[in-house]
Amino acid sequence: MNMERSNLLKNLMESIKLDAYVEAKTSEMHVCMFCGRIGYKDLPMKRIGGRWICIDCLRELKEALETLAEWEQEINLKRELKRDMVKGFNQ
Repeated sequence: MNMERSNLLKNLMESIKLDAYVEAKTSEMHVCMFCGRIGYKDLPMKRIGGRWICIDCLRELKEALETLAEWEQEINLKRELKRDMVKGFNQ
């Protein structure tokens, strides 16, 4: 019985220490504006304006921006095809 009480007190103290640590480090934690993950030591974050973005979302955004010209070409091609089709139907 004494051993159980000792383990209980030990666990309680560890829990209190962990809570205090988390509360002390909360100011260093940030939430990614895209995925909602919490960034701390293992997840690098970058501040953009007043918000934070994680490295994974930043990589995806970079990839999307690098292919933006291709997207615009596809959109313009579709518009031209649609315009030509409408012209063909109206003649």
